[in-house]
Amino acid sequence: MELRTLGQTDIRVSVVGLGCNNFGRNVDREGARAVIHQALDLGVTLFDTGDTYGHRGGSETIIGDVLGARRKDIVLASKFGRAMDSEGRLQGSSRRYIMFAVEASLKRLKTDWIDLYQSHKPDPSTPIEETLRALDDLVKQGKVRAIGTSHMPANEVLDAVKTARAHGLTAPASCEDEYSLLARGIERDLLPVMQASDISLLPYYPLASGLLTGKYARGAPLPGGSRFAVVKERDYIGQFLTENNWGKIDALTAFAGRRGLTILDVAMAWIAARPQVASVIAGATKPDQVAANVKAAATRLTAEDMAELDRMTA
Repeated sequence: MELRTLGQTDIRVSVVGLGCNNFGRNVDREGARAVIHQALDLGVTLFDTGDTYGHRGGSETIIGDVLGARRKDIVLASKFGRAMDSEGRLQGSSRRYIMFAVEASLKRLKTDWIDLYQSHKPDPSTPIEETLRALDDLVKQGKVRAIGTSHMPANEVLDAVKTARAHGLTAPASCEDEYSLLARGIERDLLPVMQASDISLLPYYPLASGLLTGKYARGAPLPGGSRFAVVKERDYIGQFLTENNWGKIDALTAFAGRRGLTILDVAMAWIAARPQVASVIAGATKPDQVAANVKAAATRLTAEDMAELDRMTA
């Protein structure tokens, strides 16, 4: 498994990471155990979770229970900021909440430290300096090794970097944002800021929530148990199954077929080769999906292939 450096830190992460947002939601403890052990066996070192994953705490709890002594073998990433209660009191990026949230996550994860602690969403009610000072204190205390952002607009990421540098605080090492052959919007503003600041990208939904795996077909019934068929709290169908995306899927499928590849191979290989990508956060509900993602990311595309894919999907 190829390892890459996370931002300006000394943390090395596998080029394929494991997204753990399904744990505690549509994957139970034993199902998660099988996925986690497969990932470990294949050399996946970055495990990405969040305090709200798995119905608020379920994912972190499962990871803490399953890893045991293998905790030391991985880079564990988690997040804070989204509401952990129905009233909306337990959320945000204030110092007070961060200090509460990190202790709760450490307890659920059964660990003394989180390798990458990420703000899950912007908090307009809290000055960025307050957030950064709190996170910097956690780094100094050894409870956190590096910090990152998620869903933060480019101008706010730049503000965070400038504020951290101005006050000698720990700066973001990564941004976790949606990125795939079908979702390239961050290339306009966010990626240039990241490149200028030496911040790594951790792309989530690299397979467009399954659309780039080949398991969905235009006009066919949704596969039983698939995210599009099962998840009701979010309109995945409206977001992904658009006519524009279907047109790109047709072109990508033909592109892959001419090269003896699958569309999954093409999608994972393309994103792994993109600038700033440290680890591709690929979710999995079954062990064989982990194996398929790892194999696909090892595919090598030529410069001509990459240029053609850019023209097809930009």
